[in-house]
Amino acid sequence: MADLKSTFLNVYSVLKSELLHDPAFEFSDDARQWVDRMLDYNVPGGKLNRGLSVIDSYRLLKEGQALNDDEIFLASALGWCIEWLQAYFLVLDDIMDNSHTRRGQPCWYRVPKVGMIAANDGVLLRNHISRILKKHFRGKPYYVDLLDLFNEVEFQTASGQMIDLITTLQGEKDLSKYTLTLHRRIVQYKTAYYSFYLPVACALLMAGENLDNHVDVKNILVEMGTYFQVQDDYLDCFGDPQTVGKIGTDIEDFKCSWLVVKALELSNEQQKKVLYDNYGKPDAENVAKVKALYNELNLQGVFEKYESGSYEKLVTSIEAHPSKAVQAVLKSFLAKIYKRQK
Repeated sequence: MADLKSTFLNVYSVLKSELLHDPAFEFSDDARQWVDRMLDYNVPGGKLNRGLSVIDSYRLLKEGQALNDDEIFLASALGWCIEWLQAYFLVLDDIMDNSHTRRGQPCWYRVPKVGMIAANDGVLLRNHISRILKKHFRGKPYYVDLLDLFNEVEFQTASGQMIDLITTLQGEKDLSKYTLTLHRRIVQYKTAYYSFYLPVACALLMAGENLDNHVDVKNILVEMGTYFQVQDDYLDCFGDPQTVGKIGTDIEDFKCSWLVVKALELSNEQQKKVLYDNYGKPDAENVAKVKALYNELNLQGVFEKYESGSYEKLVTSIEAHPSKAVQAVLKSFLAKIYKRQK
């Protein structure tokens, strides 16, 4: 895996160099330095799970055949396109959410002299994906399908972000809107498509598959993405900040979290009042009251039950799939996230 990661990072350097010398634009030294720094700051800094899983998935779909250098490069390039997409979303997300830090450093728009230039940088990041796809995939029979896939997933993610933003509108602090159905819709569109379906769909296209024949795979991955986000919501409140790597603020931020949705479902009138009075307030004492209620309702136990139920359902769906290679891809995804602590 360490070797795979270093190969993957080498491909980043190649793609970055190509973008910095794109013949469609005459770069000044200043412009080239800006984009270089912007890319290094925003693209390769995360865990790279989404990108690496394109290579993993493609390898499993090839059922043990050794991949040649060209296949490794192309699968890595698609993986980086997903990391570029993620960077584009996060740069703009941080501006919308007025966030302070991301991956342990100041958000890009908070870096001195960057400010709102970050909005245009987000647009550039999105355009880099099209440039990468054009340069490396234009001659492939699945080129149009790749473009369609990235366009559709971007649309789904932006629409999920919109539901999330309009739900949490500052003035509308109305908890009664928060239901499991709404939570699921936000998660499905905002996270599951680009984090879970997109890497596997890229690998399937590279392997010569038609995505229309894999709707069941999409459904399983969207389920997995939902399970992943419920874990995230749980860890935001009950995880160890040292392990998780960040201090959770879902309660203060009035997030439509799985925990608050479950709490609303399980509360009596008196307990609901505690939620209505304290959820979405920045003070530590309000947050403590919400957490105390979560403990009173035994949400940790409710989560554990949800986790084992989800896992069993996913395994059953995966094992019903006719292709052993596709099963292997889905099982490898599930193994990475089951009972995770961060």
